[in-house]
Amino acid sequence: MQNNTLEKYKKAIRKKYDIEKEGRYFDYLYKPSRGKLRDLCWLIFENNTTKEDLNVFSNFLSMDFDHTKKNKFKEKKDKFRPIETFFKGETDLSNIDAINMAAIMVDFHPRPFKKFYENSKTDEIKPVKRMDKAKAVFEKKSTAKKEKHEKKSKKSFFLDFKSMFF
Repeated sequence: MQNNTLEKYKKAIRKKYDIEKEGRYFDYLYKPSRGKLRDLCWLIFENNTTKEDLNVFSNFLSMDFDHTKKNKFKEKKDKFRPIETFFKGETDLSNIDAINMAAIMVDFHPRPFKKFYENSKTDEIKPVKRMDKAKAVFEKKSTAKKEKHEKKSKKSFFLDFKSMFF
């Protein structure tokens, strides 16, 4: 189940990438390279302060985000290679931290994977409820049609009977 959900998460991130590569960060995402992705990451984290994203940053790069450590961050260019090849469709990501970083770079929600996984569990329950409601509505309409048809057939019987005598 979790592995299947992880595959859905990666597929959704790649789909979001296909949209975003034509958008706001076109220069970084259209033909991604390690350097461009590293620079985009810095740009995003300069403006982003969510605790979960900062945790992904520190797990992925083995350092905390600090505005004063840009030079140390620039040395981490090779860390972005798996994301580059993932976006290009050349490889599949297996490192959860890299997957979550890819989600941040294309602004995919819900993220990180843990949130996506929890949401997918509740989404699996919801369609069943929706189906039950749909069945109830369908049955109600079906019953109403039957009753209407019965009334109509009784009416036509009496009209036929009336026409025989009058």
